[in-house]
Amino acid sequence: MPLYLIVLFPLLGFVINGLIGGKLPKPIPGIVASLAVLASFVVGVLNFLLLTQMPFEGAAGYVGNGRSITQTAYTWMSAGKFSVDVSFLFDQLSGLMILIITGIGFLIHLYSIGYMAHDHEDEEGKLYARYFSWLNLFVAFMTLLVLADNYLLMFVGWEGVGLCSYFLIGYWFKREDAAEASKKAFIVNRIGDMGFLLGMTLLFLAAGSLNYDKVFDVARNNPAAFQLGVLGTFGGITAITLLLFVGACGKSAQIPLYTWLPDAMAGPTPVSALIHAATMVTAGVYVIARSSALFGLAPNTNLIICGIGALTALAAGLTALAHTDIKKVLAYSTVSQLGFMFMALGAGAYTAAIFHVFTHAFFKACLFLGAGSVIHALHGEQDMAKMGGLARKMKATNITFLLSGLALAGFAPFSGFFSKDEIIGSVFSLSGGGSFYTVFGVIALITAFITALYTGRQYAQIFLGDARDEHLHEAAHESPAIMTIPLWVLAIGAVFAGVLGLPHIAGVPEQFHAFANWLAPVFKIYEPSTPISQPITLPIVEHSANLMLLGIGALIGWIGWFAGVKMGLNSSRAFLPQSTHALSLDAIYNATVVRAGFAIAAVCRWIDENIIDGIVNVVGGFVAQVGEALRAAQTSYVRNYALTMALGVVVVIAWFLTQHVSP
Repeated sequence: MPLYLIVLFPLLGFVINGLIGGKLPKPIPGIVASLAVLASFVVGVLNFLLLTQMPFEGAAGYVGNGRSITQTAYTWMSAGKFSVDVSFLFDQLSGLMILIITGIGFLIHLYSIGYMAHDHEDEEGKLYARYFSWLNLFVAFMTLLVLADNYLLMFVGWEGVGLCSYFLIGYWFKREDAAEASKKAFIVNRIGDMGFLLGMTLLFLAAGSLNYDKVFDVARNNPAAFQLGVLGTFGGITAITLLLFVGACGKSAQIPLYTWLPDAMAGPTPVSALIHAATMVTAGVYVIARSSALFGLAPNTNLIICGIGALTALAAGLTALAHTDIKKVLAYSTVSQLGFMFMALGAGAYTAAIFHVFTHAFFKACLFLGAGSVIHALHGEQDMAKMGGLARKMKATNITFLLSGLALAGFAPFSGFFSKDEIIGSVFSLSGGGSFYTVFGVIALITAFITALYTGRQYAQIFLGDARDEHLHEAAHESPAIMTIPLWVLAIGAVFAGVLGLPHIAGVPEQFHAFANWLAPVFKIYEPSTPISQPITLPIVEHSANLMLLGIGALIGWIGWFAGVKMGLNSSRAFLPQSTHALSLDAIYNATVVRAGFAIAAVCRWIDENIIDGIVNVVGGFVAQVGEALRAAQTSYVRNYALTMALGVVVVIAWFLTQHVSP
């Protein structure tokens, strides 16, 4: 099945809704957009099934086995040694990501049909069609990012999702908060993108190509090629991976570039679900996992990645405790969970990182859409301090939110427990003799408890106890089926997705290690001539044999959840003071970077107005005066021109005589 169809279908949906969607009645634009993403999902499933039928045997390429499909559409550009194709790669990693993007994306599109049907700011259905056209474009760019078989084509999708986030976060562009949030997301991501561009440039200088196959072959067989000037080989690969990590920090919202993601809540709730669960924020995790052959050569970079992930997870988790806005709690939760994923990447546990991406997609999409259902029922209210007692009036939303909340909290045996345990165990497995990784592992355990705490508090404040605002409670109602059906599907995934990655302990059948076995060949570093004749399981999950760690993780989830529920029932306020919001770094940036930026801009304006404009005005004035004087000679009278010519002749003759007459 042609891989380009996965990108093409949502692109066609974007074009159709963009051109004629505004003239179509509701809900046709939503149906068109949903069917486009569903078609991409079907193509993805068919190709995924084709992968499962392929043998493991094959010459060791960058994936180390024959389970990959590569299709080239055309040569994009070629100049000397530089050549880039529009070529698509579908292997174990990209195939899994495509199923997440299009599968979760379809459910979010379907949910949006009901959620956006009564948008009060819509005018004659025009914004409705525009919303779905942008949503389709978002999915198209994300699938391009994942399917690309080279860094430059990946960067096209990378920039595309950044552009679409600007459109969708600022969907309600007449609202000042939405307009400011969209600009903030766009600008902050440009900082990360500059790092990505510089990293690609150095990568091409070192490897002579941006194609994954060629780059990773150089990394595995000729690492000395990464010697860049005075940096040497070790410094060269460190510089490249650090710059790629800067790009990942922007897209996947890590310290210091995570400030845009909480503000992205200004857009419609389904947009938040799409960004946080299935598309943009997973891009940074994906690019590092895809580049595992490079990062495997840079231990210093890995240590930094793990450290940044740990600090981000802790800071964002604490900040979530300082909020009562239903969407802001989930937003900081996403930042915190992304921190867990980066801890896994820094520990070299790429399978564990992608496994958490997988489980997180289910429960976080369900939580955001559940939050949207609550907001929809309460006519736009987002303050949890005014909620309570909704379990009786919104049974479907209540049950699905509860199941997904338990998964997020790492409550055993829900999916989030298994994926989070893999990450914590992976970090501790590198803690040889009190290293930094021991500290990161302890931070991960503390953050896991904080996660369970704020998740239990959120659930209790919304659904349990008595109503805190009787007027809102009376108006509350369950959402229509088109919104609750996606919630049920996602909740089922949040409960059972973990069985695909059970820990390697005695008595667990091999089929329950399917996730690790499936992805292992992608991250395995092979010798060039070593064929693969059977599935390989990487030893990144051996730590899970430690039943004590499993027990600690389970206790943390259980105790944190019940403590959070009790906290939510006993208080309508945030657990931490509002001053904790400074952990979001906004206050620090406003006091330093933003203020310095305004000061520099003021100096530049003074230079522009008083020096540059002064020079320009003087030169311009002089030219104008000369022109004014010369213009007097252009009278349009023939007699004046004749007189001028006669005077000129007299001057020439006089000059001639003075030069040839002797004294």
